[in-house]
Amino acid sequence: MRILVIGTGAREHALCRALSLDPAVSALHCAPGNAGTSEVATAHSVDATDGAAVAALAAEVAADLVVIGPEAPLVAGVADVVRATGVPVFGPSRAAAELEGSKAFAKEVMAEAGVPTARSYVCTTAEQVDAALDAFGPPYVVKDDGLAAGKGVVVTGDTAEARAHAAACERVVVEEYLDGPEVSLFAVTDGETVVPLQPAQDFKRAHDGDLGPNTGGMGAYSPLPWADPKLVDEVLMTVLQPTVDEMRRRGTPFSGLLFAGLALTSRGVRVVEFNARFGDPETQVVLARLQTPLAGLLQAAATGQLADFPPLRWHDGAAVTVVLAAAGYPAAPRKGDPVDGLEEVAAQEGPDAYVLHAGTARNQDGSVVSAGGRVLSVTAGGSDLTEARTRAYRAVERIDLPGSHHRTDIAAQAAADEREEGTARR
Repeated sequence: MRILVIGTGAREHALCRALSLDPAVSALHCAPGNAGTSEVATAHSVDATDGAAVAALAAEVAADLVVIGPEAPLVAGVADVVRATGVPVFGPSRAAAELEGSKAFAKEVMAEAGVPTARSYVCTTAEQVDAALDAFGPPYVVKDDGLAAGKGVVVTGDTAEARAHAAACERVVVEEYLDGPEVSLFAVTDGETVVPLQPAQDFKRAHDGDLGPNTGGMGAYSPLPWADPKLVDEVLMTVLQPTVDEMRRRGTPFSGLLFAGLALTSRGVRVVEFNARFGDPETQVVLARLQTPLAGLLQAAATGQLADFPPLRWHDGAAVTVVLAAAGYPAAPRKGDPVDGLEEVAAQEGPDAYVLHAGTARNQDGSVVSAGGRVLSVTAGGSDLTEARTRAYRAVERIDLPGSHHRTDIAAQAAADEREEGTARR
């Protein structure tokens, strides 16, 4: 199978890495890619949001499957253009990708499908925003209705900050605050059958203790030892399948990766948001645990054959990923800093811990430099979360990126709870 992956981030590197390990994949291409994807896939230059250009590249490399990673090409309708040429695509159509492209649209779909979510108001004026803030009270949750690269949400107790964020957006969704921990759950679907993956939890705030500004994600872990074992089945029944069924009823079937951001509230599971693609950094830990070869799963979804796909198999143990961010991230990330120590991670850690590139580039001499805010993520596996954390952070310490920062508490509480539970069982 010849596969073309579209995108530039750690998510795409994780996808490329998993696909490169699949014996069914005979050729792997990535465009535009980054310094890491070029190590496992043939790199190509392309405008990821230009459907005609992506379709032309797919034809050039004789792709049997195109996997579209980021949200912007999906919302731009790139999947539609490629599908029209007869090439299977893993990724929803423009119309279906509106589940991520517009939070107001997602709320409408959830209402029709009976999916539990936060109460909300769609606002386009300052007066509407003020009324919504008054209705819910603090803490305030204000979301840019459109795409915002994972940073369009403000959760604050400061009315002025909430108003300022709303004023910077054309249209916002103001929601009630949902208590309880948040969980990410991916599901692969062909528009009818829905196959859930394993849940993960990510860390959005820039600094330890969930302090600092919101980011695209500073780390993640899986599995969630504290979660109800029936959680995945419950979310499949009450959230994922009803949403896919409603999208098909509307004549805009959703095929690809449906990502449900969930809050486990005192009143039950509630949907925080939908994404129309694999999420970063959760993809890194979920794919690290997936034992089933990835190519066949994605192809089955793209060709409407998920109902016949065998049950997924998972590695025992746990996975943790820690993001290394550039100086100044998220406000004003610095670019062009040298990234050293990558070879040492590979040599010293082996397959137990590895680096996935995101905002990186290569100089002409082959050296790696920072080229974005979240520069790298280090992913590690272990028999449990404690071992996975130890390996991940040991690998992080081997990397030198001037001015960089990372959180030191990824999966710390979950690992402590896991140890405590294990001690209690003994």
